[in-house]
Amino acid sequence: MSAAGWFIVLLALVGANLPFLNQRLFGFVPVPFPAAAGRKTPRKSAWLRIGELIVLYFVVGTLGFMLEARAGNRFEQEWQFYAITFSLFVVFAFPGFTYQYLVKRR
Repeated sequence: MSAAGWFIVLLALVGANLPFLNQRLFGFVPVPFPAAAGRKTPRKSAWLRIGELIVLYFVVGTLGFMLEARAGNRFEQEWQFYAITFSLFVVFAFPGFTYQYLVKRR
């Protein structure tokens, strides 16, 4: 696998975890979220995190296609490719999901 391939895999790993590791929209845009009852800091909703995950999947996919086209051997893909890569992107998001929702903070 070339360096560009490993770069896309690393970018997918970072992009999949980005929605879960911070309270900003796409890691940059501060958005005022209402604080839940009993919480000191406001948190993004799960729906917003899922939306970010989908948008970041398309961003990483677009960068992957650009690198593939630049290498000169772009291949046509069907729906199976997108189903598998989106599933892999969701699996890559597991560490961030675990940190955000399953780790107890005291």
